[in-house]
Amino acid sequence: MDTNGNLYTFIYASVLVIVVAAALSFTALKLQPIQNMNVKNEKMQNILASVHIESTAKTANNVFEKYITKSFVVNSKGEEIKGKAAFDINLKQEYKKDTEQRELPLYEATLEDGTIKLIIPLTGKGLWGPIWGYVALESDMNTLYGAVFDHKGETPGLGADINKDWFQKPFTGKTIFEDGKLIGIRVHKGGKGAALAANDTEHGVDAISGGTITSKALEAMIFDCISSYKTYLENNKK
Repeated sequence: MDTNGNLYTFIYASVLVIVVAAALSFTALKLQPIQNMNVKNEKMQNILASVHIESTAKTANNVFEKYITKSFVVNSKGEEIKGKAAFDINLKQEYKKDTEQRELPLYEATLEDGTIKLIIPLTGKGLWGPIWGYVALESDMNTLYGAVFDHKGETPGLGADINKDWFQKPFTGKTIFEDGKLIGIRVHKGGKGAALAANDTEHGVDAISGGTITSKALEAMIFDCISSYKTYLENNKK
């Protein structure tokens, strides 16, 4: 009886595990389209936010189609690659490739006043995980019109603040070139960061207090990613 009881228990437990696994797999498959749509909407919202256009998960697609009037992919020589969809490019994977093999997405936003802003996607690594964002440039391919950043896993109240408006707003109006040389944006750290940023009016912003590592990682991300677009920017500045 004990042997049969143990056998029945084993069979019951095995069937239960299979049923639960099947239910979880079914649920994951059903939720996958919703998750993909959420990721797509969030990406569109961030792209729009870089040019100071607000949208919600419900309105993102329509607003994106209205203002993002061109999206395309370029190579390291600044040449447009035909037949590639910018929105489908996995930027993180592209930066694992050699520079000459990268396919780099770009977006153009046409605003209500008719001006066109170029939006560059960014990806990098923070203290505890990935960081990413978008910077929008004026037609001079030098002056920042806007910037938006986000993260996965940075310290709450410290490095996580890169996604706060008060941190992102000072990037507007800063320039990334100086005398033809790409220098990016300097994120000044430490207790004297505010004073240094105030003196560095063209290229500097103040780092997050207590979030120095994330702030410097963001500085590196901006420089490294924009460097890949340098030839395109030089060839298309107005």
